[in-house]
Amino acid sequence: MFKQSPKIYLFANWKMYLDYDESNILAHALSGEVKKFKDAITMAVFPGALAFYPVTQVLSDVKIGTGPQNIYWVDKGGYSGEISAEMYRSAGGKYALVGHSERRHLFKETNHETREKLEAALNAGLIPVLCVGETLKERKDGEAEKVVEIQLRALLDNLKWPAKRELIIAYEPVWAIGTGEACDPGEAEKMHRFIYKAALEFLKVEPVMLYGGSVRPNNVADYLQKPHIRGVLVGGASAKLESWLEIIKSALSLKQ
Repeated sequence: MFKQSPKIYLFANWKMYLDYDESNILAHALSGEVKKFKDAITMAVFPGALAFYPVTQVLSDVKIGTGPQNIYWVDKGGYSGEISAEMYRSAGGKYALVGHSERRHLFKETNHETREKLEAALNAGLIPVLCVGETLKERKDGEAEKVVEIQLRALLDNLKWPAKRELIIAYEPVWAIGTGEACDPGEAEKMHRFIYKAALEFLKVEPVMLYGGSVRPNNVADYLQKPHIRGVLVGGASAKLESWLEIIKSALSLKQ
């Protein structure tokens, strides 16, 4: 029987919004603010590659995990410009985004490539945050569930999941990423319920599910009140201290 965990997951994807100095300034500010929140939530930050190590050092002191926004699936070799999952793990990383909608649609990454990155993250000891979602056209054509199932199958079918490793899946409707047009919470819950059942079918592992797509302080509670949505993956609003703290406070108000 499905039972929601009381733990709230708040994951911040800084994307390419912050430079090196800005990333470090925000990390230091965040570390000073979250001490009073950290026991009630699981928080992770995905900074840019250049600032990854110093941000990780700062946030690890307050038990905030970090992860890369993208990884390469080979550990070492002649792959100029790439950074492997193992390199990020050795720099203190705990998580890794895999299959983010911007990687799929802006950089044309295939389902096969996302599977390779997933396996690399697992082999390196990272916790992958698997991202799936449909485009606006696919939704209008009534193919949202079909598209997401294909993505999940490519990621999870015939995969041996490590014992005690969390399975985290973020549902990201592509049409809601960075547009300000957030998915209706009821429709988001429907998709999360579908993803939950599909993941159990493929892996027999209960997933932790996050919603991502124009999450703001004024709508985060609407998502977190839904039974299958245990957290959020936030982009632009997480790269500003004030809006991120408002999101944290809005989420924690549900526990009072």
